[in-house]
Amino acid sequence: MNASLRSISSATAANAVLESPASGPDFLPLRGTDHVEFYVGNARQAAHFYRSAFGMSLVAYAGPETGQRDRASYVVQQGKIRFVLTTPLKSSGPIAEHIQRHGDGVRVIALLVDDASRAWRETTSRGATSFAEPHVISDEHGRVVLSSICTYGDTIHTFVERDDYQGTFLPRYRAIEGDPLAHSTGLLHIDHMVGNVGWHEMDTWVDFYSRVMGFRLYQHFDDEDISTEYSSLMSKVMANGNGYVKFPINEPAEGKRKSQIEEYLDFYAGPGVQHIALATGDILHTVKSLHAQGIDFLHVPHTYYSELQGRVGVIDEPIAELEELGILVDRDHEGYMLQIFTRPVEDRPTLFFEIIQRKGSRSFGKGNFKALFEAIEREQQERGNL
Repeated sequence: MNASLRSISSATAANAVLESPASGPDFLPLRGTDHVEFYVGNARQAAHFYRSAFGMSLVAYAGPETGQRDRASYVVQQGKIRFVLTTPLKSSGPIAEHIQRHGDGVRVIALLVDDASRAWRETTSRGATSFAEPHVISDEHGRVVLSSICTYGDTIHTFVERDDYQGTFLPRYRAIEGDPLAHSTGLLHIDHMVGNVGWHEMDTWVDFYSRVMGFRLYQHFDDEDISTEYSSLMSKVMANGNGYVKFPINEPAEGKRKSQIEEYLDFYAGPGVQHIALATGDILHTVKSLHAQGIDFLHVPHTYYSELQGRVGVIDEPIAELEELGILVDRDHEGYMLQIFTRPVEDRPTLFFEIIQRKGSRSFGKGNFKALFEAIEREQQERGNL
């Protein structure tokens, strides 16, 4: 078996978990991810893609017809996953400038809280740069309190307090009932979101999430863990107090050729969200459905599967079916997990998605890193960017 695909022991994977939940009160209690907002060149077409390919349902819309004069936004949802796809209505302004610089990409990671005003005070008092002070928006369905802080690159975190709101999404959005285009693929919730930052910036942002938001270091991978013959990277996973929100932070590391992180930073023109991991309860069903609806995934060689059971032990899923679909498996001391990664969903090699099913494991697939990054390097080679 190729050295880059050799297994790691369950104990090694388990040792990547560095810290238990922080003691003491959580000054920034998060209830999970409320939504993710993308700035895109054509929100109507982007919404069609997420509906037809990922099976998400169109549930709300805001634009000139609802009093929103500078943009149009489409909200698509499946399970607890909610994406907002926003496009500018004129060629100038902050949305258009974001798209000009980055292409389509994540602008807002919105976090659900009990008190958006307190979340803003707690984070800004600890050093966060304010993007938007607490403010109330309302309509006939109730009120929502929002506040925002700046994070890496042009990404922001918005705190959403919505217990007093009974509408579909937010005030100024029109609810849309039923979606004949969408066919659910079994996606449940966001498992984690990965940010790419520049050279030697990972620890700066690890400190930000620890000091400003009360996150803890959950797992740590260095360039010995995540490397191939040609390139490497380093990653630290940050998690909030209750573990509902996890943000791995990646930075490049020295290698013979350009790493996937460097390629991302070049094409995105700076730090940003690299991929979003979407959880499912049946990865075989989900991946088959996504394949049938046009989603392309990375491929790994047959050698990965020839010794898979010897590496991870007995699993419920047939090895032949996993190989046919290209699904990866890894195990730690708590169980195992299955994962697969899409190709970039845009022409710029930036944003992609991970589909993940956890069967006890809380890790991030360290045993799959070599196979995954070699698959990404094959794609880089085809693009002439390795």
